Amino acid sequence: MADNIGEIRIADNVVAVVAGVAVEEVSDVSVRSGGLYQDLAKKIQGGMKGINVSILDGRVTIDLRISVRYGVPIHHACNTLQKKVKETVEHITGLFVEAINVRVDTIEL
Repeated sequence: MADNIGEIRIADNVVAVVAGVAVEEVSDVSVRSGGLYQDLAKKIQGGMKGINVSILDGRVTIDLRISVRYGVPIHHACNTLQKKVKETVEHITGLFVEAINVRVDTIEL
């Protein structure tokens, strides 16, 4: 049994980066067309464009604005995305993901 010797806080932008990496692992969707790794340093410092995170009492809500590749069933891509982001964020941060809200803004041709 681990002793509680202090508080652990994870910044919203850290959770956003973890979520962004998870998004990149799901085929047929993207947070934005530039890709995650091209300007990772900028994203770490200023958060992730298209990803908003709210943490309250150890519960995380993530809002994603994504693009889906044309021809892919949108509902399937979004469900896969929600599961992957939830699993990854919970595994890496230890926080409980209460909701992942997905807004499809564009279709990639």
